[in-house]
Amino acid sequence: MEEVGGPTCTGEVSKHDAVVCSGNSEIKSRAVVKYSAAPPPASYAVLQEKTDLKLPPANWLRENPQLGSAGTTALGSSSKSKPFSSFGMAYDFIDCIGDDVDVVSDSENIKKLLKIPYSKSHVSMAVHRVGRTLLLDELDIQELFMRSSQTGDWTWLKEFYQRLIDQKWQRKKKSKEHWYQKAILSKFLYYSINGDGAAEPVPDNLNEGDEESGAEEFSPSWPNTITSSHTDEEDSAASKQGLRNDFVRNIMWTFEDIHMLVGSNMPIFGGGRYPAVSLRLRDNNKPINILTGIDYWLDNLMCNVPELVMCFHVNGIVQKYEMIKTEDIPHLENSTFSTRVVKDIAQNILSFLKSNCTKEGHTYWLFKASGSDIVKLYDLTTLCEEAEEEKCQNPFTLPVAVLLYKVASNLMLKARQNRKHNGTIRTLLLNCVKLLDQERHPQIIASAHYMLSELFQLDEPPEEDGTESLRAGGSEDSYSDEDREEEDEDLTEESDENSSYSSCSRPQDDSKAVAVIRSVGELSVPEKYKSTHQIRPSCAFPVSQDKEERCRHVLSYVLKGLKAVDGTIKKESDLPAADPNTPIPLKYEDRTGTLQYDQKYPTRSGMIPGSWQHRMKLQLFLKASKAYYVLSDAATNLLKYGRALRYIKLSLQCYDAYCSVSGALHPQVLLFHSQCLSLCGDIQLMLAQNANNRAAYLEEYSYQTKEDQEILHSLHRESSCQAFNMATDLAMDPEYQLFVSSKCYEAAYELLVSEALKDHAADQLAQVLKRLGNIRNEMGVFYMNQSAALQTEKEVKRSVSVAEQEMWKKSFAFFEKGMKDFEAIGDKTNTALLLCNTGRLMRICAQAHCGVADDQSRGEFSPEEALYYNKAIDYYLRAMKSLANRENHPAVWDSVNWELSTTYFTLATLLQDYAPLSRKAQEQIEREVTEAMMKSLKYCDLQTESARQPLYQYRAATIHHRLASMYHSCFRNQVGDEHLRKQHRSLAELHYSKAVCLFLSLKDAPCELLRTLLERVAFAEFTMAGQSSSAAKLKSLTGALEIMTETRHAFQLIHKELLEEQIESSDLASTLTSGLNIEEVVKLIGVFEPSFSFLLLQLVKLMTTAKRKPSNKDEELLKTYKNVYSKLLRAEKNTPLLSRVMFYIELLQQLTAETGSDNKGSVS
Repeated sequence: MEEVGGPTCTGEVSKHDAVVCSGNSEIKSRAVVKYSAAPPPASYAVLQEKTDLKLPPANWLRENPQLGSAGTTALGSSSKSKPFSSFGMAYDFIDCIGDDVDVVSDSENIKKLLKIPYSKSHVSMAVHRVGRTLLLDELDIQELFMRSSQTGDWTWLKEFYQRLIDQKWQRKKKSKEHWYQKAILSKFLYYSINGDGAAEPVPDNLNEGDEESGAEEFSPSWPNTITSSHTDEEDSAASKQGLRNDFVRNIMWTFEDIHMLVGSNMPIFGGGRYPAVSLRLRDNNKPINILTGIDYWLDNLMCNVPELVMCFHVNGIVQKYEMIKTEDIPHLENSTFSTRVVKDIAQNILSFLKSNCTKEGHTYWLFKASGSDIVKLYDLTTLCEEAEEEKCQNPFTLPVAVLLYKVASNLMLKARQNRKHNGTIRTLLLNCVKLLDQERHPQIIASAHYMLSELFQLDEPPEEDGTESLRAGGSEDSYSDEDREEEDEDLTEESDENSSYSSCSRPQDDSKAVAVIRSVGELSVPEKYKSTHQIRPSCAFPVSQDKEERCRHVLSYVLKGLKAVDGTIKKESDLPAADPNTPIPLKYEDRTGTLQYDQKYPTRSGMIPGSWQHRMKLQLFLKASKAYYVLSDAATNLLKYGRALRYIKLSLQCYDAYCSVSGALHPQVLLFHSQCLSLCGDIQLMLAQNANNRAAYLEEYSYQTKEDQEILHSLHRESSCQAFNMATDLAMDPEYQLFVSSKCYEAAYELLVSEALKDHAADQLAQVLKRLGNIRNEMGVFYMNQSAALQTEKEVKRSVSVAEQEMWKKSFAFFEKGMKDFEAIGDKTNTALLLCNTGRLMRICAQAHCGVADDQSRGEFSPEEALYYNKAIDYYLRAMKSLANRENHPAVWDSVNWELSTTYFTLATLLQDYAPLSRKAQEQIEREVTEAMMKSLKYCDLQTESARQPLYQYRAATIHHRLASMYHSCFRNQVGDEHLRKQHRSLAELHYSKAVCLFLSLKDAPCELLRTLLERVAFAEFTMAGQSSSAAKLKSLTGALEIMTETRHAFQLIHKELLEEQIESSDLASTLTSGLNIEEVVKLIGVFEPSFSFLLLQLVKLMTTAKRKPSNKDEELLKTYKNVYSKLLRAEKNTPLLSRVMFYIELLQQLTAETGSDNKGSVS
């Protein structure tokens, strides 16, 4: 709304700052009219001298916008404040309340307070605090006690007043003089509007219309559900209590550093030297006193009127007019006063009230008896509680509660941008709820609890930088410590009429008072009273990093809100019995047009759609659902899957109840529902993967708090809450849990691609597709493992069972679907993983199709096996292609690489060990074996340092060994083609050499190394057998012996492992950690000994029978060979294995030292 300055004759928008001088000091005053129901001021009519004001003008008592309510009372202008006038203003200008404004009151009350040190009149005001704002209203004790006599209310206050303040209270009537003065003032004002007495009628609803339009922009714009849910109750409460803003104008008045929102009905006219003047009637026989001067001065300051026009009369006969500038009023004869002192009074009273009216929601009573110098402040709310009266006994309770609620609603809008208000809002709402009776005001209570639940951030933790302001809830500096004041009218002229307020005061009065001003003179002392009270010291907002704690706060408020709503809905037993003569209305569809009847059909509990209960329940159900979702998510992160499932079940039950009372679902609600389903799928998947902890999860799932049970009870009033039972039940079967998880993700996916959400959820859709791909992978793996388990359980090898085939089909179908999901979001890494898993499935299929001979032993390598192994290879190659290179995802790349190498190796091994000779020629098989082995070798990553590097080395060594063995065999069996024989011989030598190098580098494969070396010796022996010359034979035998000496490395490794085993056995170790195969070692020694003996014997024979003369070196060698051979022959055959191995090492060491073959052998 535009801020309209003090009304001017042109009606232009204006703001005026008035600086009033008093001696050498200046008083700063600034008034801005926030709202005015009066038209631009018209010039006043100057009455002719001798005009008799006792005679009524023609337009007397006709409603006139120029005079506002001042002219509508039966006998002229009433200066009496309405008991709730400040609340009417506060409701209209809710934006200012709690923070920007220090005082809200009628201008008459302000004047009354500022005149306290000068006046003997009584003061009786109700004070309420909202944040840093004080609301001041006249508390008419006479009227209150008259009402008490009729209704029985406030009897406790009447007794308290009579006991402590005035024992002989009785109502005094106003004097005839009082009514006479009122009447001639009223007539004077009507004469002044229009000199000829003509008066134009004004529509009755003019003021109301203007007022409503003026208030409209300042009404809170809280979300529709909240506004509409409380509007009816608030409005009815407001109208019952007379809480309308009936002032002609509302002014934002800044007096020095005090900000006040005041209501004024003072008539303002045009004319004179200034565009606005105030008009006063004075009895020429009575001089202007100091109280009247202050009164006139303050009125003009508040309304920003620069000039005062005084009309003097004698016995109602007009004598003369006089014009006085506002700044000259403090210097008038007989009414001189210091504006600086008035300023000090204002600041002292404000500080006094702020320091002592500390509790929001409490009604304080500021009281000064007539003729007394002592001002006392009582806390009526506390006195009422002590008297054990009901809340409704205090008529201020509801207006205060509604105001607290409205201020909180208004702050809530700001809180969305800046959460520093959260502590303040929470305090306002808690105080509001504390004041109200749930049975009488369930709407406001339910709304307040919903707003309390909205204060807690569920989606993210509080920011670090904002924590301090949240905890503080507003520091003392955020409110200025000042005060406000009000009064009735010229108290000199009324002080005698209110003599019923006794001036007697006793010391014991103070025991009930919150605070006391011992002498009104103290108020004139600058800064005598200073506000030391920290506003809202206990309004710290509960900031917690713990999500569960925040959610529990939310749920406790939601539950209170639901209870408030449920309490207003009639139960079936409360409904009147059905009339047998009245037909039951049936729901039917009107084909002729849209049927609105459905919209009003009650819900399960009896709620009418569109009612405040309906709207509030929708909000509360959704809030509860979100809180349980966050709890479930937090429990999932803590690996508490049983608890997580319980919470997501409650979340979905809240959503189910929401759906049952909601006509349509907003896209944001559907989006949230898809998140719930997605989380439920996650939890079911985790439960399936952690089957070992099922008992603990069941215990977590079964536990329920009393709060959860009560919320569930409220949900059941609207819905059976069974819609999501399948998704949220804790099953014992992992397969079923995986199935449920899959269904949850599918439902979430269907929601996201639906018409309502297809343009809203691109990010979430990608996440759900990823989860879908993952669950389908999990299910594929599950059925693949099931089929593998079926294979191992088979006692006898037989054809593939139907059950196995079903498992393969299911597994394959899930892998295929999963791949499509990942491809849809361009996730190449996960696509590669699924291709890899499909490859593994193909290998399991291949294993199931292995050939079986008649004696149940392993048969030849079958075509089906070859088919499935080749399919597996295809899938692994597709996975490699999907990844493109190792840099994209090293771990997945290495895994696929390994699997591919393994598949080629397995294929080659099976072809070699179980050659399909019945179907293929030996040469073809050898080619296929070589090809598969070389491809396996190609994918053996020997360079990259990783956990798999030793495995790759072992596999590469094994491949070389197997290829060498195959070429060795070919060389032995090949007859005729000498070129091919030489080729086989060189290939065998090459692969034996590479195998030995790799086995040597491994350090943990002594048996394999020993076997390879013995085979290589055998190969050399076979080569020697085909030679005829002694020299060639000697050379071959020497080479064979050098190979034999390399077995020393293998025996040293075997010796080391045997020693470790022996130590562990002596330590009574239950299990041996060594991987040494003792049987294999014994078997290999059985080959080693005769081969070693044979080599030594042949060498001794050849060297002895040599025709040429032996050199010294040859003789030494011969001697060594004989010595070693002798020792070998004499060795005990039954010695322990460890001793025999040590013996062989010594013999080989002796040979190595003699021949110097150590270096050569180690690199061959």
